[in-house]
Amino acid sequence: MMDLIYILIIIIIAIIAYKSIKIIRPYEKGVVERLGKYNRTVERGLNIVIPFIETIRKVDLREQVVDVPPQEVITKDNTVVVVDCVIFCEVIDAFNAVYNVVNFYQAITKLAQTNLRNIIGDLELDQTLTSREMINTELRETLDVATDKWGTKVVRVEIQRIEPPKDIVEAMSKQMKAERMKRATILESEGYKESEIKKAEGDKQSKILAAQAEAEAIKQVADANKYQEIAIAEGKARATEITYNAIHAGNPTNDLIAIKYLEALENIADGRATKIFLPTEVSGILGSVGGIAELFKDDPEALEKFESIKVLENAKETADNE
Repeated sequence: MMDLIYILIIIIIAIIAYKSIKIIRPYEKGVVERLGKYNRTVERGLNIVIPFIETIRKVDLREQVVDVPPQEVITKDNTVVVVDCVIFCEVIDAFNAVYNVVNFYQAITKLAQTNLRNIIGDLELDQTLTSREMINTELRETLDVATDKWGTKVVRVEIQRIEPPKDIVEAMSKQMKAERMKRATILESEGYKESEIKKAEGDKQSKILAAQAEAEAIKQVADANKYQEIAIAEGKARATEITYNAIHAGNPTNDLIAIKYLEALENIADGRATKIFLPTEVSGILGSVGGIAELFKDDPEALEKFESIKVLENAKETADNE
């Protein structure tokens, strides 16, 4: 009998020990109630509670994921879209998380759906499809403020899907295709325009270079001709100077000058012209040539030249009389 009593005592002690010793894990906190009233909050590790008098409720502090079910939302331009999102949150106050909300997951889900309708209801379809980041930020701020009294912090919100109706999707697809074709046509025309501009600039540059080359060639030719004419003129001037100096250095007599003059007149008369105009000074010179005839009587060739000069003199007189 005593053995049975000992066994019962041991069992009771074991049950009491089991009920008294509570282990809180590192990612948990415990809310202790004594006779149904909040008593304290215990941290991670080994904790002792009074069995049958105190109870402990564990709260998970890890970041949790709440999947908001898809729902139909009407945009500002009366388009129905299907939207769903995911909420990432964590408990920062175990007391509020236990006593201020009955079903946290249901509460935050309904709150997210309601606020999502409000946010998207203020946006048009195009804005809704292109403003995911803005929707995420605004919804997170709204939920974070609303869940603060629940001892929970909303870390981030992500929109998973925004699905317009099928007819809208088809219209958007056609619009996108038309827009791409438009951009392709514009790019093609701009490419053609750019090509023509480059071609025109190339032709212009080619003509400019050709004109510059031609001008340079003309300048070179002109410089060469100028140099040639200068060289010829300088040569003639030098030859005239040398001849003049040689004549004066030789001290020629009047007879020699007369003979040279007659030779020059002979060359003039030997041309093909039917009329010859002689300067008026020639008659004076020819008048004084008569005295030179005696010099040529022993030289038949010189005498023949003299006779030709006489013929020129007679022709001059006849022309003057006419």
